[in-house]
Amino acid sequence: MSYVGRWTFHSIGTFNDENEMIYLDAQAYLASPMPYIDETDEEAVADERKERKQMVGMQVAVCQDGKLYLLMPLPEGVSQAEVEEVVRAGRIQLFDGMMTDGPMTWEERDGKLLVDMGAEELIKVSDGDGFLTIMTTRYVKID
Repeated sequence: MSYVGRWTFHSIGTFNDENEMIYLDAQAYLASPMPYIDETDEEAVADERKERKQMVGMQVAVCQDGKLYLLMPLPEGVSQAEVEEVVRAGRIQLFDGMMTDGPMTWEERDGKLLVDMGAEELIKVSDGDGFLTIMTTRYVKID
């Protein structure tokens, strides 16, 4: 399998009541309980929903030139002028119309995708399922 290409959010891992890892697709993740915040706090719930929408909109670009980009969609309601301003200020970079902190380098070694982030194997392909797994988030190749 070639890692080069665009990968999009597939699912996110969480623990069920039996303390087993399960994966929630976007719809299930967006609708799942928020036990780590006060769900009576409307602002906290709105912030968490916003964060979750950003998460399910994430993509990974693995480029032929050895660069890897973690990509986030632009926040809703942000104007092009605002985007250009934060890019000029150096707070974000854009790659194919999405936000990124910039490229990381990657290499394939022993069938594993290794990314230079100070961690030997932060990103890996999971159990032959064809997913690119970053921590607990699974991505599926779209091109």
